Amino acid sequence: MGVSRALIFGAFAALAAPAFAQTTEIYKCLDASGRPSYTNDKRETAGKKCEVVTSQINVAPAPKPAARAPGAFPKETPAERASAKGRQRDLLEKELATEMQDLAKARQALAEQEAVRSGDERNYARVLERLQPYKDRVETHEKNIEALKRELANLNR
Repeated sequence: MGVSRALIFGAFAALAAPAFAQTTEIYKCLDASGRPSYTNDKRETAGKKCEVVTSQINVAPAPKPAARAPGAFPKETPAERASAKGRQRDLLEKELATEMQDLAKARQALAEQEAVRSGDERNYARVLERLQPYKDRVETHEKNIEALKRELANLNR
């Protein structure tokens, strides 16, 4: 028990020492002949002309000031911004129409493949394996359509 208490006390002292060292003040004292001496013990400053050199040292660099916006910011007018949004909306709508056509084609190809049954596909797992790429294409187009609809909805905000 005595050894473990000593270890605990030693660990506590080791952890507390840096915190104590960070809060101590450093004094610069001049003796009678004018020679400077430095100390962190306030008792040694008695009878000498002393002043605090550092009360707290900040070791982290100061944050950089935020960049300022140029005087003519923003450079685009509200009309230009509206026309840019209009062009973006047109582009998204074209992409959506193309994606919907591709989805219809992918669904048609999937339906055609589901109707076809070859003789060597007696095992249903083989049928599913053959159809999986077609199902993946349909799912991809559906996800693309959802994403385009979300973008169009966000554009209207």
